[in-house]
Amino acid sequence: MPRATSIDNLDEPVLRHMQPVAFALGAHQTVGEALAGIRAQAGGGGSSLYFYVVDDQQRLAGVLQVRKLLTAPLEARLDSIMTRQVVAIPESFTVLEACELFAFHKFLAFPVVDAQRNILGVVDVSLFTEELFDLQERDQMHSLFETLGVRLAELRDRSPWATFRLRFPWLLGTIASGMVCAVLVGVFEVTLAKSLMLAFFLTLVLGLGESVAMQTMALATHRLHHQAAQKSWYVQTLPRELLRTLLLALACAGVVGLLAFVWRREALPALVIAGGIFGALLFACFAGVSVPALLHRLRLDLRVASGPLTLALTDIGTITIYFALAAALLGR
Repeated sequence: MPRATSIDNLDEPVLRHMQPVAFALGAHQTVGEALAGIRAQAGGGGSSLYFYVVDDQQRLAGVLQVRKLLTAPLEARLDSIMTRQVVAIPESFTVLEACELFAFHKFLAFPVVDAQRNILGVVDVSLFTEELFDLQERDQMHSLFETLGVRLAELRDRSPWATFRLRFPWLLGTIASGMVCAVLVGVFEVTLAKSLMLAFFLTLVLGLGESVAMQTMALATHRLHHQAAQKSWYVQTLPRELLRTLLLALACAGVVGLLAFVWRREALPALVIAGGIFGALLFACFAGVSVPALLHRLRLDLRVASGPLTLALTDIGTITIYFALAAALLGR
């Protein structure tokens, strides 16, 4: 049986954890022939949760559950009773990707195949410990509070003064970023006075930016926390996340800009709002990836520091983009 998987080796190749296939049955065999072959090789070991069927070129062609094989007529051919749609794990998969397949499909085992669909081995559910399956549920609340700048383990059984000293510095950071945003809004006071409509949507623009920033930051922090990031990680991750966010930015900007125009019938302010949302979401994605990457490079605590810093940077960037665009289109 393969060794139990821990959180530290989720990025290992799944090939390191597979077992040999107990029996590969031929598609043209009858049930009687298959059962005779299985009995003859009963000491072969390996996993027998499912029986995998191969074609003449030894490529994976189907799968049979043990119960179905035992209850089928002896003269029936395997290719007439097997399930042809087989979910297989590519040999390039990591343990984490294999774990996602187990969680999604709820199967007890998966074959591991190469590019030609040749069976290399099998990975069964014993690879994953109960601790791993419970990980998301156990850590969900813990990760949430750490993202907000609070360590539950450090706060447990602490005095009010100790709790204050742990939490107040992060609130000071929020106050500081709020003051910077207030100053920025004051700088664009004349622009804001030209269209009160901009003020109506400021909270919405900030909220969208913060949502995207936190989502992106959570993904980046999780990846950095559970794997040793290479130097090229940031260069590879940022373009990919920006491309994903681009679709969200276009959709949100289009919907809100259209609603703003329908509501107030002011084309230029509606364009500013749409453009501000588009720019803010892209900047939020940039902040959500960059802040964790920087903290990781400086060997600082990702989960505790990333949330407050990402939100602060996102708010400042959003205000700047929103009102700079307004000043350019509406005039100062």
